[in-house]
Amino acid sequence: MMSKTAFIFPGQGAQYCGMGKDFYDTFDTARKVYELAQKATGLDVAELCFTENDRLNITEYTQIAMLTTEVAILKVLQEKGFRADCCAGLSLGEYGALAAAEVMELQDLFRLIRSRGIYMQEAYPVGGAMTAVLGLDAQIIAGVCDSVDGIVSIANDNCPGQIVITGEERAVQEAAEKLTEAGARKCVPLKVSGPFHSKLLAGAGEKLAAELREVEVNDPVIPYYCNVEAAPVTERSVVKELLAKQVCGTVRWRESVERMIADGTDTFIEIGPGRTLTGFLRKIDRNVTVRNVETVADMEKLQEEMQEKM
Repeated sequence: MMSKTAFIFPGQGAQYCGMGKDFYDTFDTARKVYELAQKATGLDVAELCFTENDRLNITEYTQIAMLTTEVAILKVLQEKGFRADCCAGLSLGEYGALAAAEVMELQDLFRLIRSRGIYMQEAYPVGGAMTAVLGLDAQIIAGVCDSVDGIVSIANDNCPGQIVITGEERAVQEAAEKLTEAGARKCVPLKVSGPFHSKLLAGAGEKLAAELREVEVNDPVIPYYCNVEAAPVTERSVVKELLAKQVCGTVRWRESVERMIADGTDTFIEIGPGRTLTGFLRKIDRNVTVRNVETVADMEKLQEEMQEKM
């Protein structure tokens, strides 16, 4: 089987003030992405990303900031000749994968992610929680969640030994206590502003579905592996339904990566702030090559590695 390269994109939680600034300062291509995001949303996204502010960690702003940064880096990488055979993204990062797969126009993508952030923020503003459960497998966690009175379920299956649960605050706390009794190494409450990827966000999914109806989508130029089904998407006919479901569905990241590897992917390039996905990849399969491009220096190092291989 021929070796394949995947572009992968992180989700919320990796953001920080100053992310992407060296790309913005160095490349006209990156600057144009920030300008397009501002034009599409009416927000000064460069200011949001580069100046100290309290908004960057609020979902409705985090999502557009992260996506713009990821797309800016992606566009520079593509300009430098980097290519991928497939792509995927964690939660919000799936929209970075949509950009890589050229599923829709960038201005539509920026408008959508801005709306998605607002809908998710408004859907369940108080009383929700998320907790990372370390050291238990998904089957046990799902069983415990089912035994709790209240709404709690798996939000993210990130990698072996790290699963995130989501739902009503009281139900999440009760589940965490039961999971500790069941042998979890640790249960860590996450600093989030809502119970993301929970059915409590069904209203946000419905609003996003309505907005998606107005957007034109294309067949992906490369397959993107969707969170909801952990399977490659190759046709436009399913894109809108999957994106609407993704808001309150489980992010099946571990399974997505395992499927990509089974399909011949052996090199993964994480595009965007942080190294979250790089860490997950190393726990999923240590035999694959993982690189991350967060800064211009990271990209230059990757270019050197590629030239050495040629």
